[in-house]
Amino acid sequence: MALELVEALAEQIVEGSTRALARGLTWVESGGARAEALCARLYPSTGRAQIVGITGAPGSGKSTLVRALALVARARGHTVGILAVDPSSPFSGGAILGDRIRMSDLTLDPGVFIRSMATRGALGGLSRAAADAVDLMDAAGLGLILVETVGVGQDEVDVMRLAHTIVVVSVPGLGDDVQALKAGILEIADVHVVNKADREGADRTVAELRAMLTLLPAAEDAWVPPVLPASAARDEGIEAIADALDSHRTYQKTSGELERRRRKIVTARVLRIAQDLVAETVLARALGPEEAGRASLLDRVARRELSPHACARALLAQAAGRATG
Repeated sequence: MALELVEALAEQIVEGSTRALARGLTWVESGGARAEALCARLYPSTGRAQIVGITGAPGSGKSTLVRALALVARARGHTVGILAVDPSSPFSGGAILGDRIRMSDLTLDPGVFIRSMATRGALGGLSRAAADAVDLMDAAGLGLILVETVGVGQDEVDVMRLAHTIVVVSVPGLGDDVQALKAGILEIADVHVVNKADREGADRTVAELRAMLTLLPAAEDAWVPPVLPASAARDEGIEAIADALDSHRTYQKTSGELERRRRKIVTARVLRIAQDLVAETVLARALGPEEAGRASLLDRVARRELSPHACARALLAQAAGRATG
């Protein structure tokens, strides 16, 4: 890896080159030493963008809402980065790119950068490279970054470890009037959007969400998540959502919540990276090349000869022994 190549690419990204940003994101998705070096070089240039996570159930219209919010942000003079985390193709492992189709009218706008990223098996609605990708967009000077989760259900709470503001999208008529009550989604929302509000039952969904929010414990000066009806396909209610995002950003800055949220994001990110490094180290040291062709600890677990807990402890012990040996 040539450090000169990393430095040159980093400089181009900071200068706002979309070609360089696209290349850097490809590095990030591939991982490895050059991606880590690029992220390290660009990290001091981050921290300026407003990061908004958009999550919700499949079919709730997240992509259409992201497109509509991007158009409003552009009309207000903001540059926009969109990170759409798509399901992985079962054949190539790449992103399916469904969101790019819905946002095709944004691709000619030089103030909008769109990137689809495959989950590649990551749980929680986000890909493992999402945080690094957001950093690169931030360093490139994009003022508003919209992160759309994959939409795998109501378990996409990883977005709260990445975004400053979280928008949870619900729609009436998908089996539960208040889908957001499941798996903690209600609690993570900073803004609730009831999309497709032209449908029957939308008023009831809005009313029930507002009623449920009153039952959650909150400090006297805490932010109260607004519940906003919208029809993203008709561009109705989008200005109110954009205003709510601005209001939440202002609240975070004046209350100190923004720094607290950033600290939580950093802590979760560092711990996740540490977990991945530990796992890689354990496997590399405990299951080295000399064990090829022989029954390993993992084989014993597969044969039900060893419990997973016992195997994990044995792997850690082997890794620690080789590290000190």
